[in-house]
Amino acid sequence: MAERKPIESWLTDMDGVLMHEGIPVPGADAFIGKLRESGRPFLVLTNNSIYTARDLHARLNRIGLEVPEENIWTSALATAKFLDEQHPGGSAYVIGEAGLTTALHDVGYVLTDTEPDFVILGETRTYSFEAMTKAVRLINSGARFIATNPDETGPSTEGALPATGAVAALITAATGKKPYFIGKPNPLMMRTALNTIGAHSETSAMIGDRMDTDILAGLEAGMETFLVLTGLTAKDDVRTFPYRPTHIRNSVADLVDLV
Repeated sequence: MAERKPIESWLTDMDGVLMHEGIPVPGADAFIGKLRESGRPFLVLTNNSIYTARDLHARLNRIGLEVPEENIWTSALATAKFLDEQHPGGSAYVIGEAGLTTALHDVGYVLTDTEPDFVILGETRTYSFEAMTKAVRLINSGARFIATNPDETGPSTEGALPATGAVAALITAATGKKPYFIGKPNPLMMRTALNTIGAHSETSAMIGDRMDTDILAGLEAGMETFLVLTGLTAKDDVRTFPYRPTHIRNSVADLVDLV
């Protein structure tokens, strides 16, 4: 393997890396503190589109992780940036929460259920049959289908929850149209994140707890990758994938000295 350049910028997943079921991972505060002290560009990434960056800043702050709002990048922000570049000033029918609707409003999108340019599916805890039916009919009438992320399930204290990917599959089954997924593992989310902080993939690293999203996205974006074992992936699981992370570490605490 060719020797990589020193890491100058960091991207890290949030759930399973910095926190787990609302509790900070031991060492996460030290890692974030070292990043801020070093002045190195960094972003905390999440495929969850429910919350705004301001919401997530407050949630992280409550558990002792001080991540500035400008250092948070969500699939909702990535989706809004993509649409602003591809089809500026458009319209959309949105199934999602404030994180997604706010991001779309901020780039000048009109939210409507009358002949929208796009149907955009994001994360929500209140999926309704009526909303999904409307989405199906709008897509059948010509609206293009976008989804914030492909995650089929999400975590909760009670167990797995159906997530955006699962609902997208239902809409696809009813329309025959597959969505374009913006979030991880699409390297588009990584590249827009890197562009946001003025970083280059050759000198950047991605930290994640999932092989199929975090590590795959970092790999396809050309980044050095660190798999941590504090989330959904066990060390023995790695062998089942046809690709490997650059490094495997027990937790983000093992990366403090690399910053």
